[in-house]
Amino acid sequence: MLREARRTQNSKQDKIQVVKSQPSINSLREGQEVIYISKSNRLERYRKEKGRLWVSYMDTDNNYTVNKDLNVGGALTVDTLDVKSKITSYKIIPHNMQVDINTDEVFLPWFGIKQGSDLTGVSSSFLAPYSMTLNKIMFRASAITSNSSANLAVKLYKMDDGDAVVDVVSRATYAPDLAGDTFFVVNESDFDNNPKFEMGDNCGISIEAVSDYGGTIVWKITSVWKTEILI
Repeated sequence: MLREARRTQNSKQDKIQVVKSQPSINSLREGQEVIYISKSNRLERYRKEKGRLWVSYMDTDNNYTVNKDLNVGGALTVDTLDVKSKITSYKIIPHNMQVDINTDEVFLPWFGIKQGSDLTGVSSSFLAPYSMTLNKIMFRASAITSNSSANLAVKLYKMDDGDAVVDVVSRATYAPDLAGDTFFVVNESDFDNNPKFEMGDNCGISIEAVSDYGGTIVWKITSVWKTEILI
């Protein structure tokens, strides 16, 4: 009889209190646990431990809502990704061209392979659909036959929505020697200002060499953009 009583006593579990208002760190005592049913009809379990408020969520339909940031250390595999507000992704855009840039300022093509001399060309400008920050721009020249140590300036330009005034957004200079069939990179951190375009900007990229690299060159150029897509 005593053995049965002890078994019953040991199997008992203290009932966790259900509260009607959302718990806070000040409303709970150290070590206390409570259950709260939120306005979205989700069951939330709160515990105050070591002066901090801890919470876990439970559901009945396998749907789970995260109200703040979700950090995933490994891979994330989903069947369907439905973004409600904003997604940040990286976009790759080619700017290949064949040209003797000499010491002229040449605007890179965004479409096709035809460069331009200013921001008004069909291919030398791009209408930004979202906020875009240049992560890096990569270059590979088919041949550098002279002045390989000449600096190469890279500039970002824009015309704001509603006007035709050309503004310089940011500048960078690549100073190391260039070599044929060898790629080099100008990174976001190399620019003097934030290399960012906003939605609606008519934008462009130019390059300009201090000295002629020698005749017509096939330039393979790729830019990588951090893009903030608003849904």
